[in-house]
Amino acid sequence: MPIAVVAIGGNSLVKAGERGTLQEQRANLSVTCEGIAAVMAAGYHVVVTHGNGPQVGDALLRSEMAAPQVLPLTLDACVAETQATIGYLLQQILHETLQRRGLRRPVVTMVTQVLVSRRDPAWRNPTKPVGPFYPKEEADRRHVAQGWTMVEDSGRGYRRVVPSPEPKEIMELAAIQGALANDALVIACGGGGIPVVFKRDRLVGVDAVIDKDRASSLLAWELEAELLLISTGVEQVALNYGTPREKAVATMTPLEARRYLLEGQFAAGSMGPKIEAALAYLERGGRLAIITSPEHISEALQRMAGTRIEGTESGELGLGKEQRGVRSDSKPACRTTYCK
Repeated sequence: MPIAVVAIGGNSLVKAGERGTLQEQRANLSVTCEGIAAVMAAGYHVVVTHGNGPQVGDALLRSEMAAPQVLPLTLDACVAETQATIGYLLQQILHETLQRRGLRRPVVTMVTQVLVSRRDPAWRNPTKPVGPFYPKEEADRRHVAQGWTMVEDSGRGYRRVVPSPEPKEIMELAAIQGALANDALVIACGGGGIPVVFKRDRLVGVDAVIDKDRASSLLAWELEAELLLISTGVEQVALNYGTPREKAVATMTPLEARRYLLEGQFAAGSMGPKIEAALAYLERGGRLAIITSPEHISEALQRMAGTRIEGTESGELGLGKEQRGVRSDSKPACRTTYCK
């Protein structure tokens, strides 16, 4: 049975204007879970990945407020905590949805570690904002006392920024494959996964945030998935977005998508990472990437909604492996060269 990786975004959990209560998240996830069930009903083994940006920010804030009474949590621990909490919500709602559709499958959450490289240039250029806003005086104090990199954010105050390194290897891949082989629906790589590095042959967590779409792309490749479906806030990808010349796109070739990306059609903070993730999956040999909203997943599977980007049989897309930065072997030797 073919495998599909379904990456759901933050809008599947918390919508604009909401506080993000568990009740709100349950209601929002119920729509997304109908789409996930439709993917399974179409004949796929399914792995679900998800974002966790607001939830990690809340976890850090709770930890900070409780610091006078208990030891604060590190960022990697907050990622692990939110993986489990969001996975718990998804497990319950997916179980109910699958039961209602007559699709009886076990649903399991994998608390997932993702290997990154200590040589990644992202360590020299932290860009990912995490946690609450601070006034300048407090931001300066934390920069000196805790070594945080603080940046001004849209006139709302200062926030801590952390590196966002490239994911190199899904550490629980074998466990995910084993669960799929037993017909489970697997929830994995929440929030991009817990970023870890090797130190003296031990895995240790690091203060970083991995992009969820990049991790989903890597997971889809490592699982040899037939489909990478990225759920987001719009039904279709659009060119000239937000202008009078806006035009929805139903299909793109990878070469067209790459050209539009280079032309600046897809913003770095919104659609850009999703297109990059789809292309990374396809350029490694993936078959099909679909981008659509949670409400339109079922229709997108039937070519009635969404944006489809299909790979070629070779996966080369007209580029040599050296040109694309892809190693000639099938998998990077992270433990011995890449990531130490």
